[in-house]
Amino acid sequence: MKLSRIAAAVTTAALAPVVLIASPAFAAGSDTPAAGNPPAPTAPDQPASDQPAPDQAEEDRKTILAIIADPMASGRMKEAGHEAIAAGPAAMRKFIETDQHGIRLTDYRIHVIRLLNGAGPGLREGITKLIADQHTTLAQLRHFYEVTQHELRDEDNQVDISRLIRTGGPGVKEAGKKALKGTPADRTAFLKTEQYLAQATDDRFELARIDEAWDGPILSEAISELLRGTPTPAQLREFLEVTQHQLRDQDNRASIAKIIDGGGPELVKAGRAALAGTPADRVAFLTTGRYEASARDKKAQDQNKDQTGKDQTGKDQTGKDQTGKDQNKPDNKPGTGTGTGTGTNVGNTAATPHGGSGTPLAATGAGDAALLAGGAGTALVAGAGFLLAARMRRSGSAG
Repeated sequence: MKLSRIAAAVTTAALAPVVLIASPAFAAGSDTPAAGNPPAPTAPDQPASDQPAPDQAEEDRKTILAIIADPMASGRMKEAGHEAIAAGPAAMRKFIETDQHGIRLTDYRIHVIRLLNGAGPGLREGITKLIADQHTTLAQLRHFYEVTQHELRDEDNQVDISRLIRTGGPGVKEAGKKALKGTPADRTAFLKTEQYLAQATDDRFELARIDEAWDGPILSEAISELLRGTPTPAQLREFLEVTQHQLRDQDNRASIAKIIDGGGPELVKAGRAALAGTPADRVAFLTTGRYEASARDKKAQDQNKDQTGKDQTGKDQTGKDQTGKDQNKPDNKPGTGTGTGTGTNVGNTAATPHGGSGTPLAATGAGDAALLAGGAGTALVAGAGFLLAARMRRSGSAG
C-alpha cells in the first residue's frame, strides 16, 4: 500500500467521531441554539404609540399627585387631577400636558385679584393693569405673584412710612427714618409692630402734657391712673383718641354748672343750652359764649337804669324826688326870694350857667347857697339905687 493512501485512511478514521457527534446539530437547523450557549431574552412587544407604557402611566400618576398636593393647588385643580387618575393613562397624560395649565392660569388670576385686599395705591394699580390684559400669560401671572407684588408693596410701604414721619411724634420719626434706610423686611416690620411701640412712647409724653395743661379734676385723675399702670400701645391710643374727649366733656359740664349758678338771665340761658347740646357747644360756651352772655346781662342792667332814671336811693338825676320837688329848697314856689342858707344839697341838682345857654351845671352844695344869696343882695342894692334916682328927679322938678 502506498504511503499516501495510508495517511488518508488515518485521517478519515480520526474525523469520523467528530462528524458523527456534530451531525444532530446540523439536522436541527441554524435557529436551534448550541448547547451551553442560550440566546438573550427577547424584549416584549411595545404597546401601540397611543397607549402610554405601564411605567409612564405610573410616573404620570405620581406627577398628578404632586400637582394637586401643592399648597397653591385650588379645589378645581385637585378635582380635575383625581378625575384624570381615575380615567386612566390617556386622561392622565392629557391632564399633565394640557388641562393643568388652563386651570393654573385661572388659579393665578384669582390669586392676583385677591391681593387687592389691603393693597396700597401702587400695588392696586399694578394688579388692575395685569388683570385687564386678556393676553396675560401664565408666566406673567406667576412672576407678578412671586416677585412684582412684593416690589410694589414695598414702594407703598415707603410712602406710608414717609407719611407717618411727617405727622408722628419724635419716637415715630426716629424709627421711621431707620426703617426707610433698611430692607423691605425692615419696613414691613415697622408698619406691623415697631410704629406702635414708638407711638406708645410718644403717647405717654402727650398724656403728661395734657395733664399739665388741663385744670379739670376728672381728666387729670384718669391720666394719672393710666400712666401709673402698664397700658398697652392700643390702650394709650384709645385713651388719646376717644376717652380723653369724654372725660374732658365731663369736666366742661361741671365748669358750666358752676358758672351759671347765680348768674344773670342771659348767662343762665346760654349755659343751659350748652349743657343740653353737644360737647362742641359746651366748648364754645366756655371759650366765648359765657362772656357774650355776661355782656348781654350787663347791657340789659344798664338799660334798665337809664329807663327809670333812678339810682339806688329812688331819686332821679335832677335832684328831684318822685313828687317833682327840688330837694335843695323847702318850697319850690317862684318869687319868694327865700332860702334855707344851710348849704345842704340833697341829690344831684342842676343849675343853668350864666349867659342863658340852657346847659345845666352841676351844683355842689354850699357853693350854690352862696350864689343864691349873692344874687339876692345884688338885686336889693340895684332896687335901692333906682328909688333914690327917682326921688332926686322929682325934687328937681319941684324946684
